[in-house]
Amino acid sequence: MSAETSKRVPYVWWIVLLAAAGTYALSMGTRQTMGFFLSPLNTATGLGVGSISLAFAFGQLWWGLTQPFAGAIADRIGAGRVLLAGLMLVALGTYITPLMTTTWGLIIAIGVLSAGGAGMAGPSVLMAATARLMPAERRGMATGIVNAGGSFGQFVMAPLAAALTLGLGWVGALQALGLIVLLALPAAWVLRGPGPAATAGSKAPVAVALPAGEAIRKAFANPSFLLLSAGFFVCGFHVAFLATHLPGVVAACGLPAPVGAWALGIIGLFNIVGSLAMGWAVGRWRMKSLLSLVYASRAVAVLVFLLAPKTEAVMLVFAAVMGLTFLSTVPPTVGLVAKFFGTGNMAMLFGIVMVAHQVGGFLGAYLGGQVFEATGSYDWIWYIDIVLAVGAALIHLPIREAAVPRPQAA
Repeated sequence: MSAETSKRVPYVWWIVLLAAAGTYALSMGTRQTMGFFLSPLNTATGLGVGSISLAFAFGQLWWGLTQPFAGAIADRIGAGRVLLAGLMLVALGTYITPLMTTTWGLIIAIGVLSAGGAGMAGPSVLMAATARLMPAERRGMATGIVNAGGSFGQFVMAPLAAALTLGLGWVGALQALGLIVLLALPAAWVLRGPGPAATAGSKAPVAVALPAGEAIRKAFANPSFLLLSAGFFVCGFHVAFLATHLPGVVAACGLPAPVGAWALGIIGLFNIVGSLAMGWAVGRWRMKSLLSLVYASRAVAVLVFLLAPKTEAVMLVFAAVMGLTFLSTVPPTVGLVAKFFGTGNMAMLFGIVMVAHQVGGFLGAYLGGQVFEATGSYDWIWYIDIVLAVGAALIHLPIREAAVPRPQAA
């Protein structure tokens, strides 16, 4: 590698990170902000919160289910075209949502087009593209930065949606958000194929993508991959329960409603810190140990919260701790998938892990409501969350951080 190339490559890496983190910020931020428009959608259509919520619930599952398929396609034809299609679908689904007046119309716009597009331009494709374009020693921090981009998008897009609603009305605001997503289109070109990690003169062998069926068989025959997926299921349960029901928890504790909004904002803010810290830690400690620590920390934090007096200060400190662990599981999970199977089939295989996450998310959101209706309290769902977190901390310990034999290209 020439001296000129050596100086230039780090700048190219930062462009890669900006493209991936920016895409995740716009796709995730827009998707997470859709709930802001539930009330005006209900007022305009008269469909009822239950019917409209069905579209959002379907979107939760569809976002996860699209990722292994999008990842498999990206593994074969490159991330660029998949990201391009995904961003266009997010923009289209978001833009036409105000025009839908039936439940099925909202399911198509919110649950299929917008959520499916966000899945195509989501973490499985973005993390795999980043891993391919970055050298191995920088992947931990890189995935932490990309993950923080999604959190930053959630943190920024909600107040932007509120400001646009004041100026344009809710219909104009929603359609403006759809157009704003298109700002990420140049990133599809940046992330389209081999980058500096592959072209900087390295003589190291590069992993070859296996046929999708063979890669899936190898993954499901690997106990460590199954344990990792089970742990990520617990992460989805925890994250979706908090994202959906934390305002209800605040109300059940007799605290003012603005505390719920502040708590969600603090989770997003501290999630950025947690993601970056975990990205730094991945290169220094065993990833399975980091995951066990995160899940154990969640269990302890929830237990302390249940025993503590329910004051505003306690609620906000609890939100900060939850933010630190919220999605800090992503960098080590991505890192372990790459370590097991290389980057050749990474987008598809991490997409499968994301399906487990979203199934957990569906149950966390659904059971939270069911438990509260049945008991008038969230206590039992917190107990379930503690048990699951302890279980997740334990099942990561037997994971073997060893590569699965795979073909190599010279």
